[in-house]
Formats: sequence, structure tokens, C-alpha cells
Amino acid sequence: MPDLSPHSTPSTEPNAWLSGLLCRCPRCGKGKLLKGFLNLAPKCNVCGLDYGFADAGDGPAVFVTLIGGFLVLGAALWVELRYEPPFWVHLVIFLPLTLVVCGGLLRPLKGILVALQYRNKAEQGRLHEDS
Repeated sequence: MPDLSPHSTPSTEPNAWLSGLLCRCPRCGKGKLLKGFLNLAPKCNVCGLDYGFADAGDGPAVFVTLIGGFLVLGAALWVELRYEPPFWVHLVIFLPLTLVVCGGLLRPLKGILVALQYRNKAEQGRLHEDS
């Protein structure tokens, strides 16, 4: 078992995409990344990695809008063109589907964005004045 104290790093880091998808620590792949539904934990409960570097911002919401919109609106368009149901059928089917798809994508996409920030050592952009 490797030493995963707060000041050490594991010999091999886990896959950023997989650890993000599972909402696990991007350094050790074992600790929880999120507490609650979308709140970032202060640090990893296994290796002690401080998550202060992480700022996913509005990124997860943008990707959820794009992916969820494509899936749900594509399905709604197909149903409309194929069956021409009344409007209330669309509400009954696609309003809950929208909530499930969007709610289901938020956590994994936030985890992926934080894990990729860690792997790529992403930082806030800064403007430097050259003298």
C-alpha cells in the first residue's frame, strides 16, 4: 500500500476522466471530491489534497446545457415528427426527462472538470505587463 500522506503523491495518478466521472480525488482516486450534491469538499479524506485550487465555475452548467439539450430536444423533435402528439404529452414526457438528464450530468461533469484542472495544473489567467 503506497504512502498517501498529505505531503506525498502516489506513484501513479489515476485516470483524470475516470476519477472525475466517479467524483473521486484526482490525486489518489479514492477520496471523495464532493460533499453533498454539488459542493466541493475542502480536501481529500484519504490523501489530504487541498481542493482550494479547483474552480469549475459555470463549466458544468454549460456542458449540461449542450449535452442535455441535444439529447432531450432531439428526442422531443423525433417524437413530434413521428407521432405528432398533443402539447401536454411533451410536457409529461420531456419535462421529467430534462430534470433527470440535467441532474444526472451535473455531478460527473463537475468532477471531470476539477480532475482535469488538477491534471493540467490549470490556474487563473493573468495579464503580465512587460517593462
